[in-house]
Amino acid sequence: MDIAPNQVIRLIQNGQTDKALRSAAIWKCLSCFTCSSRCPQQVACAEVLDALRRLAAEKGVAAGGESRTLIFHNAFLHNIRRNGRLNEIELIGLFKTRATLADADLSFLFKDASLAPALRRKKKLHLAPGGVRDRELVRRIFQRCGA
Repeated sequence: MDIAPNQVIRLIQNGQTDKALRSAAIWKCLSCFTCSSRCPQQVACAEVLDALRRLAAEKGVAAGGESRTLIFHNAFLHNIRRNGRLNEIELIGLFKTRATLADADLSFLFKDASLAPALRRKKKLHLAPGGVRDRELVRRIFQRCGA
């Protein structure tokens, strides 16, 4: 992380929300809630970072090298919204295509392609995952979240 979670909170307190939104820290956060559980002031740091990620995604803001993280985040949510569960092949295709177009780096498109056969043999890559029974429920969940 470029800055610690407590420093992100301090930026917000000091009215420097734009600087917090451009921080790599909000994208590197794993949402493990360690910072929230250890905060002596009982600030829900992880929830604040999550809210900042949502706000950054809405505004299309990403820290310098974090644009691929934002692209992945959006592709992942699109994939879940559309299928109700993760469709890995669709996610990889969408993410790689969007990231390649954004970076104008054609080499990124096929960078990990050689890993696919080994992942497939180990049953870590599913070509045709099953769908969810109640897609309407998934739609309602996204609607409630405002996504």
